[in-house]
Amino acid sequence: MPARKLIKTFDFAPGRILAGKYEVMTRLGRGWEGEVYLIRERATGIERTAKFFFPHRNRRDKAALFHATKLHALRHCQAVIQYHTQDVVRFRGEDITFLVSEFVEGELLYTFIRRQRGSRLAPFPALHLLHALARGLESIHGMNEYHGDLHTENVMVQRYGLGFELKFLDMFNWGSPTRENMRHDVVEAVRVFYEALGGQRHYARQPAVVKAICCGMKRTLILKKFRSAGQLRYYLETLEWS
Repeated sequence: MPARKLIKTFDFAPGRILAGKYEVMTRLGRGWEGEVYLIRERATGIERTAKFFFPHRNRRDKAALFHATKLHALRHCQAVIQYHTQDVVRFRGEDITFLVSEFVEGELLYTFIRRQRGSRLAPFPALHLLHALARGLESIHGMNEYHGDLHTENVMVQRYGLGFELKFLDMFNWGSPTRENMRHDVVEAVRVFYEALGGQRHYARQPAVVKAICCGMKRTLILKKFRSAGQLRYYLETLEWS
């Protein structure tokens, strides 16, 4: 019997009915573990987000179980999407597990940054962005969890005014929560800040207040200065702008 080919895309077309319950609206994104779609519940008309796992990335449903359990544990964190249920759809002779979560309206941080003048943020709004990231991570770490995959395409901007309201869209399984996992989140938050400002190309011209946070993007220096997301948040809240 020939081996089955790896499923590398589902390519669900808009209007397709899945598991008899959901109508596909559009694909929102694709990652290492699978694809994310905007779907509509046929019974209620409510829009949801569904993450479909590639079978070779979800052996014995371990990846799906990790995400479902983690999202449930973090259900009281405002910065994390709310998980609803798990379901299965048949695709090319295989059962494909998918997780149904709330649909978060907004704009990917990656897209938001690219829309700004020069495709980057000025220092002052970038500091507000970093504060929102630190605040969200602090709430996750406070529940003895971690994110593990923080970058501009995993963050949704829901509102931007005096500050940012953000949602973390996806996480990664690096194993059980450890202090190192959480410290990695802190470094990645600073990296998002650095990239939002234009990265290496514009770093030399950044004000001292920015460089004092980025620490030349040297991991050891960042972690020496900010031992936790809470410490980073407090630093920003007591920062003297000049």
